[in-house]
Formats: sequence, structure tokens, C-alpha cells
Amino acid sequence: MRKFIRLILSTILLTFLAFYMQIFSFLDESNFWVSTNIIALRYILILACSSWILIEIVGILKNRILKKFDITSEDNLKSRKLHTQINLLEKVIVFVIILITIGLMLISIDSIREIGIGIFASAGIVGIILGLSAQKIVGAVLAGIQIAIAQPFRIDDAVLVENEWGWIEEINLTYVVVRIWDKRRLVLPTSYFLEKPFQNWTRTTADILGTVFIYTDYTISVETLRGELSRLLKDCELWDKKVNVIQVTDSKENYMEIRILVSAKNSPTAWDLRVYIREKMIEFIQKNYPESLPKTRINIENK
Repeated sequence: MRKFIRLILSTILLTFLAFYMQIFSFLDESNFWVSTNIIALRYILILACSSWILIEIVGILKNRILKKFDITSEDNLKSRKLHTQINLLEKVIVFVIILITIGLMLISIDSIREIGIGIFASAGIVGIILGLSAQKIVGAVLAGIQIAIAQPFRIDDAVLVENEWGWIEEINLTYVVVRIWDKRRLVLPTSYFLEKPFQNWTRTTADILGTVFIYTDYTISVETLRGELSRLLKDCELWDKKVNVIQVTDSKENYMEIRILVSAKNSPTAWDLRVYIREKMIEFIQKNYPESLPKTRINIENK
């Protein structure tokens, strides 16, 4: 609604400016210099207002389309994909509108007309962008466009980047904002995700495996632990009822390593499930098999 109101106000402003500048130019027809500059100024103002209107129209269309796709729903893979593409497409269109507007404005001023003509000369706008692609800012813009097309990640994807775990909160042409689990924000250039490896935990689906490691003495029964794990998962709403595995994955001189694998519908739920299982399994061992906690054995020989 706010964008629609801004669109109406900008249209009224454009009409008023055109009418006012036309009257003002008639009053100063006797002065050629004033008349010429008034015409150029009127042209610049009309261009500025027109580009503003176009940008507002793009924003309104984007909002109308995105309203049909809710990213807060449980199965939101398609919605997140469209939100990512449309948001980046809007930024590309706005960038092109502003670039064209600046070029047309420069053409309207005699003293710097050659600069404006140069923007549209030879290969055109695309050639200018590609010619400047070595520059960091334009390279970042091109990286943003590439991300929109290839989509290595989407809005609200769970990622592990720079040893920080969080969700993709914003995707802009030049930078990406990652909302870390403790509510900090990690801001990275778009080119980072094309040049360095990162983990995307929700690339094709949100469900994920959670791992819990328990270290115990050799005297404990693995089958007993397996039965307790099944009992805990049976009454746990965090578990998606798919994966329930407990295995001995390593053995050392003083302890054996037991790995528990459980599954959940998404990464935040998997984290809570891992914490719950770890706490309950340790509590179970403490109460029922305290002698099976890791210990160091020493043999003392009497001489």
C-alpha cells in the first residue's frame, strides 16, 4: 500500500514539474541561455521522476508476486527459490534503470554531453558493464546476478560459513547477510560465495541428520544404550521418525566412542534434538551404569 501511495505521489509530482517548467520556459524565451538551461533542467527532472516511477512500479509488482509465496510455511523450498530470484531481479532492474537515467541526464547537458554519449556508444550499456567487470563493485554486481541464476543458496537457507552457523537473511547485488544463530549478522560480499567453499544444509531439502558422541568404559552394554535411545525417541516430538542409529565408531585405551545418529525436519530442530539426546543418555548412564563412565586403570604391583 505504501509503495502504491508513493507511486501516485511521484506521478503527481512529475506532472506538476513538467507543467511548471513549461510555463517557466515560456516566460524566459527572451533569454536564450536561461531558456536552454530551463529546458535541460526540466528534462533532468522528468527523467528523475520517471525513473522513480519505474522503480516504484517494479517494487509493487515484486510485492504482489511474492505475496503468493509464503516462506514461513513448513514446505517452503519453492517459495524461497522464487523470493531469491525475484528480489535479485528487482535489484538488477533498478540498477539498469538508474544507469540509463544517469546516461540520459548527461546527454541533456551540453558541457558533459560527450560523457553521456560515451555511455551509450559502441557496445552500449552491456559493453560498459563488461568493460568495468574488473572493478570490484561491478564484479560484485555480476556475482549477484550469477547467484540469482545458479542459486547455490536461497533466502532462509541454513548455511555454515566462516565457521559460523546461521540462515541467509538478505541477498543483495553486492553483499549477502547471514543471520547467525546467536542473532549476530555476518555480512559477506557476493563474490565470496563464488570463490570460497561453504556448507548449505538446506540446498534441496530441510531435513538433516544430527550426530551425538558419547564416551564410555568398555563394560557398558551397547544394546542397552540402543534400547534407551529408541525409548527416548519414541516420545520425542523433535524426531522425524526416520533415522535411529547407535554404533561404536572408535576405541581407545581408556574408553570407547559411541556415535548416535538421529534425524529431524530441519537444522534448528536437529540441534535441539541432539542436545536432548545427549543430556538424557548421559543421565541414563550416570543413574544406571555409573561404573561404566570413562576411567583410567592403573595396576599396582606389590614387591
